[in-house]
Amino acid sequence: MGSVTVYGPPISTAVSRVLACLLEKDVDFKLVNVDMAKGQHKSPDYLKLQPFGQVPAFQDEHATLFESRAICRYICDKYANRGNQSLFGRNGGGPAERAQVEQWLEAESQSFNPPSSALVFQLAFAPRMGLPQDPAAIELNQAKLAKVLDVYERRLGESRFLAGDEFALADLAHLPNAHYICAAGKDDMFASRKNVARWWEEISTRPSWKKVVDMFSAPPA
Repeated sequence: MGSVTVYGPPISTAVSRVLACLLEKDVDFKLVNVDMAKGQHKSPDYLKLQPFGQVPAFQDEHATLFESRAICRYICDKYANRGNQSLFGRNGGGPAERAQVEQWLEAESQSFNPPSSALVFQLAFAPRMGLPQDPAAIELNQAKLAKVLDVYERRLGESRFLAGDEFALADLAHLPNAHYICAAGKDDMFASRKNVARWWEEISTRPSWKKVVDMFSAPPA
């Protein structure tokens, strides 16, 4: 086992994003469950790792980090020569290629994530928590997400993946939220768009993501 430790339940979208990145990069890690139902994410010891009391927290040697996309960037830089070496732009691709990955990673964070996260909560987590779903919120955020996916449809008609012809962090970042939306029966949002459907089929069947999904049902460590 390596020096990397990830804190948080794998069913968390942010935790699963980090796990997928580690698996793509062939980096060994230890996963430490954080029982949020028991408030472990608000304990004094955990707050030393993640001051906002959220998941994941991440440790690697002397680095302690939070925020999943920042952690993924760190993993790609620290372990540049491991596993999938084009995840953050190909070696020798230069600043323009890396900027393409950054650009679409920002699009995921700023445009895709807000409506998709709202849908994930309403469709997947509210029922688990015994909370009523809000049909108006679902309708509103479906409409917002549809506009984003229309942009993706055009982009994916020009390239195999969002940042170019190689699977990259920009694609990987979409996996958790899109997975929950599709699993909740809203997969037509992706399947009804030819290029998005092709892209989603390709990224969601990667071995790394399949391993993460298997971890959803594994007993906590």
